[in-house]
Amino acid sequence: MLIRKAENKDLSRVAEIFVFNNRINYFPIFKDASYSFGTMQVVSAVDNYFGKEETLANLFVAEDGGIIKGFIEIRKTEIAKLYVEPFFQNCGTGGELIEFALQNFQADFLWALEKNTRAILFYRRHGFFPTGARKHEEGTAEYIVELRRK
Repeated sequence: MLIRKAENKDLSRVAEIFVFNNRINYFPIFKDASYSFGTMQVVSAVDNYFGKEETLANLFVAEDGGIIKGFIEIRKTEIAKLYVEPFFQNCGTGGELIEFALQNFQADFLWALEKNTRAILFYRRHGFFPTGARKHEEGTAEYIVELRRK
């Protein structure tokens, strides 16, 4: 698996992974069909987030055999986003992305949706544990929790 800096040509694939993971993992929590299946689209995710210079500068993709299987966004020592294509989950891609962040950026914290217990368990397996800090996820009634590396 090659982990490399994301390029403009990768952004539609990155946004696709992001959009579909959000639909699978967050629609059951938020139950907002108009957002999940209307507002959240691949093209708008590229235009409004991933295509921005400050995001692209911090974005890395995990590529295997010419296929982007996942990505990570790192801001200083924070893992801002980590997503793996649902069809390639449980194959080690997420773990390799975490290791990349630890080795190259000394990543030591992240925020995760409190109800996304699957993600929290994944991060715990990789040495990130809840600190007790939590805050409202902007624009929702849900909370996000801080996890730090021990």
